[in-house]
Amino acid sequence: MRKIIQLFKKLKQLDKYLLKQVIEMFLMGVFVFTAIIFASDTFITLIKQISMYGIPFKVALIMIILNLPSVFVMTIPMGVLLSTVMTLNRLSLASEITVMRSCGIGLERIAKPIFIFAIVMACFSFFINETIVPAATKQSKNLALWAFGKQNFVFKEVGDKGLRRLFYVGHCENNTLYNITVLDISKEDTIQVLQAKQGATSPKGWEFDKGAIYTVSDNGNVLNTTIFEHSLAQFGMDLSKELEKNVAQEQNFFQLVKYLATHRDISKEVKASLAIQLHDKIALPVTTIVFVLIGVPLAITPPRVRYNRGFLFSILIIFFYYLLRALSVSFGEAGALPPFFAAWIPNILIAIVGSYLYYKKVYTIT
Repeated sequence: MRKIIQLFKKLKQLDKYLLKQVIEMFLMGVFVFTAIIFASDTFITLIKQISMYGIPFKVALIMIILNLPSVFVMTIPMGVLLSTVMTLNRLSLASEITVMRSCGIGLERIAKPIFIFAIVMACFSFFINETIVPAATKQSKNLALWAFGKQNFVFKEVGDKGLRRLFYVGHCENNTLYNITVLDISKEDTIQVLQAKQGATSPKGWEFDKGAIYTVSDNGNVLNTTIFEHSLAQFGMDLSKELEKNVAQEQNFFQLVKYLATHRDISKEVKASLAIQLHDKIALPVTTIVFVLIGVPLAITPPRVRYNRGFLFSILIIFFYYLLRALSVSFGEAGALPPFFAAWIPNILIAIVGSYLYYKKVYTIT
């Protein structure tokens, strides 16, 4: 910390002045965007975990806190963009940019400390994603399995027409479910009740051991009873896919590369998704720098504009970026785009537009 303070003191007065405002706005932006994501997505996940799986509130709350590092990785680029646009837009409205340029300080010199700050934040984001996020995600998963193993829990499969199946599990240990009861109401006129001592889910389907299946009519008559030692059921719900979703977050870049090289038996859909997330581990931190590239020229307000439009520009850029990101990832998971382009297309497009605007603003503004 002392070295950072000493390094800051050695900076020129202009750099200190700009960085002080950028950092203050950055911290506020990260806090606001994190709160928005937490309120709109993470809090809803908390409620679902409590209601659907019976996870105790304290355990679910700790799991949410453990997911905060992954949220910070998303909000750091947003915060850098907001701080860049808001700071430069305010300086432009106050004619401070004009004064600096009249003193021979070019826009590229004004933007230099902001780009350096963006590079530092990109490295910091990459560090969080490579070290803290995998450990926190693993701990969150282990905590969920511990909660499942300590008490009975219930989860459900819902289709287009409502509830299809209800699963009751006595406890969970080493990814194996024990004392399972499945109530299947997906078929008309009949209800199936499956009871098994243990079971697990795999890409092949649900595997149950030592149990029985009862087929019951609407009026309560038992139509058929089947005793089995081992049974494979093709339910529409595959928990293995849910577990595979966290594989990328549980591993850093090099671990995920090794995982993809050694696990050649995984499905094409899962492999494409993991490959996209592999490239995204680098693409997302780089977004911080790309946002500054497009944010700097958009923040410089023409003299006739007398209001701060920085916040509006920030929201529009973030919306456009995540819209592109959602589309490219969807195309990538469907196989229409290679994983590299699925992860990098938003950055490439915004970097092209940002480079053009930056060049035009820096070298043609009068």
